[in-house]
Amino acid sequence: MDITTGEVVRSIALNNSEFGEGLALHDGTLVQLTWNSGVAHIYDLETFTETGNFTYAGEGWGLCSNSTNFVMSDGSSNLTIRNLDNFSIVDTVAVTYNGSPLEELNELECVGDYVFANVWHWEWIFIINLSSGEVIGTIDAALTFPEPLTGGVLNGIAYDSESETFWLTGKRWPIMHQVTWLPVTNVG
Repeated sequence: MDITTGEVVRSIALNNSEFGEGLALHDGTLVQLTWNSGVAHIYDLETFTETGNFTYAGEGWGLCSNSTNFVMSDGSSNLTIRNLDNFSIVDTVAVTYNGSPLEELNELECVGDYVFANVWHWEWIFIINLSSGEVIGTIDAALTFPEPLTGGVLNGIAYDSESETFWLTGKRWPIMHQVTWLPVTNVG
């Protein structure tokens, strides 16, 4: 998509039995999860030609790459760390928020040692320390929701390293937002 116009410049359709979910860019390829088909498609970034696939057990919800591994969500409170070359499981990280498991982890974006994640049907983005699994911060994204709300949910987080900004959108949203976040400390 052309960010300045919103025009789709290239696309690829999945077969009718697959529902596309998380998408990660790594080393000139795009890896796309399918929700419940157990297949991750691998595409050449420039041509969108499928060059292979990975298989996995369970559901695929979100996917990002931190240049060392893929990080995948499956709707639970766990993040699965996967090998970049063969998608095998390297580790599993249990995510907690205020000491309790954070269920329904969905869309993911890897930025350094952190994963920015949304949770299904929440208006917040959670900042997760990938080493410990602890949520170290939250971002209230409610102001980015379209008015009137079209029934969709927050479900798109992408980091632009050149401008050090994030792009946010949601399912069935007619808009995308380019945002930066400023830290707020609680004053007691």
